[in-house]
Amino acid sequence: MNRRTLLRASGGLLAGGVVAAAPAAAAPTDGWTQTSFTYGWHKPWNLDLAERHSYSGGVHRMWVYATDEPFQEGSDTDPRTEMRWQVDYTTGDRMWDADVYLPSGTDGASFVQILRGVHPSGTPATDIMLNVYDTDGGTVRRYDGTVLRTDAYDTWFNVKIAHQATSGTGTIKVYLDDSLALTVADRGPATRYFKNGVYDHGSGRVEARFRNLRHWTR
Repeated sequence: MNRRTLLRASGGLLAGGVVAAAPAAAAPTDGWTQTSFTYGWHKPWNLDLAERHSYSGGVHRMWVYATDEPFQEGSDTDPRTEMRWQVDYTTGDRMWDADVYLPSGTDGASFVQILRGVHPSGTPATDIMLNVYDTDGGTVRRYDGTVLRTDAYDTWFNVKIAHQATSGTGTIKVYLDDSLALTVADRGPATRYFKNGVYDHGSGRVEARFRNLRHWTR
């Protein structure tokens, strides 16, 4: 069997002898619709936002110190500078999408999370948090467990968090640079919302930068 016959037999040729291209892989956003969103801010209660946030050239830059105050006076939570997305949901498919930059030395900080603002007593306050640690050139983990990426410092990379929320237990998928990195169950029924920025669980100064922030639904 010659090469032309072999290719035709294997489906590699179209009419006229043109080699068929391999089908393109589906993008994480295929079938989703980009929708608008608004957001508010959580930042140390005694500081102006400009003392912990800047915006230039399409890039949001957020930082906080471990010695900063929490976002509300009297709160016992850790200090943070975060966007609080104002698209609360209980069910349906939602996706958070952004390019992320984590500077060297940022350690023990959450940079994106799904917070369960209203949830049954005794259930967790979050469905997922992505944290960065100062190991292996910057290690991104789900909470302090599953490693999703190393060498994350000082480079832009895309993060997508797709949540299929139901009245029971839903599913969360995390994509890094459009490759599926993690699939996990959420923590059950709740009213939740996305947050991104830096929520400092460690020591010293932490920072994260974001661009091309997008919200998707389907």
